[in-house]
Amino acid sequence: MHKNLLTDPISPTLARLAAPNIIAMFIMLATSMAEAFYIGQLGTAPLAGLALAFPMIMLTMMMAGGSFGGAISGAVAQQLGAGNRDGAESVALHAFILTIGFSVLFSWLFLSFGATIYSTLGGKDDVLKEALAYSDLFFSGCMAIWLANVFNAVIRGTGQMNVAAGAMALGSIIQILVSAVFVFGIGPFPALGIAGAAVGSIVGFTVAGLLQLWFLMRTSAVLQLRFNGISIQASAFLDILKVGSMASVSPLSSVLTVIIITSMMARLGVDVLAGYGIGARLEFLMIPLIFGIGSASITMVGTHFGAGKYQRGVKIGWISSFYAAALAGSMGLILSLFPSLWANLFTDVETVRAACRSYLQIVGPFYAFFGLGLCLYFASQGARRLLWPVMGAFARLLVVAFGGWYLSNQPNASAEDFFVLICIAMATYGLVTAAVVYLGAWTQGLNLKAERTSPEINDLADANP
Repeated sequence: MHKNLLTDPISPTLARLAAPNIIAMFIMLATSMAEAFYIGQLGTAPLAGLALAFPMIMLTMMMAGGSFGGAISGAVAQQLGAGNRDGAESVALHAFILTIGFSVLFSWLFLSFGATIYSTLGGKDDVLKEALAYSDLFFSGCMAIWLANVFNAVIRGTGQMNVAAGAMALGSIIQILVSAVFVFGIGPFPALGIAGAAVGSIVGFTVAGLLQLWFLMRTSAVLQLRFNGISIQASAFLDILKVGSMASVSPLSSVLTVIIITSMMARLGVDVLAGYGIGARLEFLMIPLIFGIGSASITMVGTHFGAGKYQRGVKIGWISSFYAAALAGSMGLILSLFPSLWANLFTDVETVRAACRSYLQIVGPFYAFFGLGLCLYFASQGARRLLWPVMGAFARLLVVAFGGWYLSNQPNASAEDFFVLICIAMATYGLVTAAVVYLGAWTQGLNLKAERTSPEINDLADANP
């Protein structure tokens, strides 16, 4: 599998690896849309509560699947690219142990301080109550979300994309069905309202996680998750933490960006907040789709860097990122031209729809920059060179923070002004990330003229600037 990745044509191989992921991510997109649709039927307050809690839910997903998940995929791919199966299995075991700790930490954080977090963001009265109803139940079972995503990351690192995508797709379909049952109280089951959507998430990810655990322990021919015969080493934990913590800068910056805008939207009224929440949800839903391509690039770039084929690995990163930019840009442009296609899916309140349409018309064309920057970030996890690429996300945060502060002090600032600010920030994200990669963020300190051919792997984490 990994030897073929080193020699097969780039674009067809990338398409072959990305296709199952993209299909699975479209199903996950449908899942999130179904969730918002269900909650939209409950009224404006639950929809606004979902908008308030959604950034924290996506932070969990992005940390589990994108940041630490990407670091794990990259580490597994590099070890296998170097012909070191034992090293890859060690990564899998240490990742599993770390995941337990992270899930407990996230549960404690949001169950203990959720009310404070959401009220600080502007939530109050019924909106705060709805946000907590969703958040408390979700974070009570977030270990299932973490484990499913990390098992998925290990499988993706082996290149077995059909298995990884199939498990997550099945979990998403189950989530759609279970959420409907518990949101509305179908049959003998109680109507839990917005909390029913959280039940659906937990059940769906539990099924996906168990299926992937079975595959890794019993049927995978490339790598097996073993709980004996592998020594537990602090250095292995630190290696994952070093890359994963650096990778976390990007989703943290993205979520902080949305939090800042969300808190400002909350001051403009519940209808504007709900409309913005529907529109901004598109960004978070773009992430899984871009990740469909990005996860393939993590595996391919990681395999090439593990085998010492650096220049071809960099080329793969650029090709995959241009594909992601085209995908995100096309979707954004379509919804910019026809915003009602999106806005009308989730609510029949015209003031909420108007705010959502305005967001999409202004921000939609700029999603190409978002796709470019995000996929380069994922590919950077394969190269395990993340210091400079994550600066794009941080630059975006700075633009929103300072621009938002300025607009907040303008008495006549409107929601449209904040939407223009979001456009500028997205362009900054994509262009800064592309610039640092182009200037050598992945290849600093590597001898590209004498790429090695031995099966030994470089300790790229130690070589990081």
